[in-house]
Amino acid sequence: MTSPSSITAHLTRRVTIAGITALVVVAVIATLAVQRASGGDSSIAAAPAFSTAQLAARPGANWITNGGSLANDRYSPLAQVNTTNVGRLKGLWHIHLKSGIAKQYSAEAQPLVYQGVIYTTTGADDVFAIDAHTGKIKWTYKAHLNPKISTICCGWDNRGVALGDGRVYFGRLDGKLVALDQKTGKVDWSKQLGRWQDGDTITNAPLYYNGRIYTGLSGGEYLIRGRVTAFSAKTGKELWRFYTVPGPGQTGHDTWPATNSYLQGGGPVWQTPAVDPSLGLIYFATGNAAPDIDGRGRAGDNLFTSSIVALNAATGAYRWHFQEVHHDLWDYDATSPVVLFDATVGGTLHHALAEPGKTGWLYMLDRATGKPLFDIPEKAVPQSALEHTAATQPFPSNPPFISHTVSKAELAAITSAAAATSPAGEAPKVVASPIFTPPGTGSSIPAVAPGPQGGTNWPTTSYNPQTKMLYVCAQNGASAYLYGTHEPKTLKSGEADFGSIPAATGFGKNVGTLTAIEANSGKIAWQKHWSTSCYSGSTTTGGNLVFSGRNGGQLQAFNATTGKQLWSFQTGAGANSTPTVFNMDGQEVAVFYAGGNSLAGTAHGDNLWLFGLNGKLGPVAPGAVEGATAHAGEAAGTSRTIQVQGGEFFFKLSSQSAPKGKVTFVFKNVGHVQHDFAIDGKITKLISPGQKATLAVDFAKAGKFPYLCTVPGHAAAGMKGTFTVH
Repeated sequence: MTSPSSITAHLTRRVTIAGITALVVVAVIATLAVQRASGGDSSIAAAPAFSTAQLAARPGANWITNGGSLANDRYSPLAQVNTTNVGRLKGLWHIHLKSGIAKQYSAEAQPLVYQGVIYTTTGADDVFAIDAHTGKIKWTYKAHLNPKISTICCGWDNRGVALGDGRVYFGRLDGKLVALDQKTGKVDWSKQLGRWQDGDTITNAPLYYNGRIYTGLSGGEYLIRGRVTAFSAKTGKELWRFYTVPGPGQTGHDTWPATNSYLQGGGPVWQTPAVDPSLGLIYFATGNAAPDIDGRGRAGDNLFTSSIVALNAATGAYRWHFQEVHHDLWDYDATSPVVLFDATVGGTLHHALAEPGKTGWLYMLDRATGKPLFDIPEKAVPQSALEHTAATQPFPSNPPFISHTVSKAELAAITSAAAATSPAGEAPKVVASPIFTPPGTGSSIPAVAPGPQGGTNWPTTSYNPQTKMLYVCAQNGASAYLYGTHEPKTLKSGEADFGSIPAATGFGKNVGTLTAIEANSGKIAWQKHWSTSCYSGSTTTGGNLVFSGRNGGQLQAFNATTGKQLWSFQTGAGANSTPTVFNMDGQEVAVFYAGGNSLAGTAHGDNLWLFGLNGKLGPVAPGAVEGATAHAGEAAGTSRTIQVQGGEFFFKLSSQSAPKGKVTFVFKNVGHVQHDFAIDGKITKLISPGQKATLAVDFAKAGKFPYLCTVPGHAAAGMKGTFTVH
């Protein structure tokens, strides 16, 4: 194909032949300029109003929904790449998106593919249409997000797009749902679903189904009232809305106190729903109640938080729910998407669903009724009258995929973190305790496993109908909970309210697991163990493979039946998203976005890869990990006033040491979200971007004093260090 530049050059050489030729040249150049300005591309095929059959089908040449199909099972039936040849995979092309590279961003989007064009997003909410054959970017939508957005919980993130009716749909961190013209990338319509100033943000990839767009709101830490909303795909008109925290007269409202707490009750929706067209039901999982770790003002089970919910897809009418955690006090929100599959249990075929929880259990239910496939008895748990704890919690009989025991190493790490954040100014006694032990209020505080990291956090789960196994990415986290530092005097919209501080081990450094679980028994078939967390989605294929990423930047493939590792490829940045597998001109290929993750503290980048058996490109050098190394090389000093700058995700101190006595820390938040600064039992309030706080600390003895940001996940991402008193 002749390029526009070569056409222009050819015509320009003929400009002196005749005056009329010059007019042709001008016309051609003008036409090309218009094409470039519009960002349009006539070779892009507009997606139709996809039928139910198309959306429910297994992906092949196209991958048109976030989960691969309406089942969210991320299964490709392609088998050209299999256990015998996957080791030959190399890059067909590798490009840089030049977006969302800074430490504040997380790259968790799974690309969609339609008619040879790849559609993906970055953590900056920028959207790209890319030629699958060449890697050439056809058009780019730049979000230009307001850098002052301060109500983002867990890193600036976008998990992908939806396709249908000739549009590309996606949510923005400023609470806006946007529909782009698929051929040009220009905005067709947009809807403001909420104000980021009130905590309403969007991180999930929307779902296109039956002419509707479905999406939820994030922001449980910012006192939102969660909801899922359906819109007309063509016009953006709202069709129905379901509140995950029910109001007066609605099912579940009686599980909240007779106050207005339900209006700020949390229940965010972090992920893309699944649909069973034969039942006419849409399924999604919900986040924690708010405040996260303080139940004093929200007595009751707090439906429908930390739950799996089924609704009528056409009307939004409630059908059933299953609550994984009653009256959640541990930030055990259900952040991973539900997966639909079939299972035979006790000789009976069940159309089932599953959701891997932060609790470390896989919740496996009949999707028509919400009843467990395997017994989930309610068992008595430790109580706190102050916290209005639930008398019992559900304990699945199928084995957990992570440990519920706090290890010695975890206990030591948590004790160290707790000492730095204790409001009493001294190290509390941290005691290893069973899961669902409520937060402590005295000198002794419980440590439980898992912590708010999970178990399974946002990473997606896949299901292979050949092996009849589900593949779950998780980590063995642990946490202790300290009262009394992050509780606002009044509940204010747009202000983070955790209710307590979790002293936790990091998102990236926890022991990680990739687990295969048998759908027909709930038993663990095999499990991989790593020294760092599993913080990537999984995709499985008809070639008996499972693909998943590693924090160190490697995209890897495993035998789906045995778990044996068969391939590993260094992508150049944290491999913390989910691969998409499709057929391109008869060749099975996989597209993968490696850009790192703010919470896991992995190397950042902007790498988009296409892999195939005919690829020629080998691995690249690993990306540089920033985070915890922000203080390297700084000289010691003796100043008694220390200037502290903090942002995503680092601290920079004007000096790393001072003599004994009173030291004043002047902390300025130079980031884009709220942070605090804690050292030696003292802690600032949450500081908004651009604001300052002063913290006076009287060091009575010399030693090493850890400092950190206590917002969950921020220390693990790099906001920590050690200050020396001499």
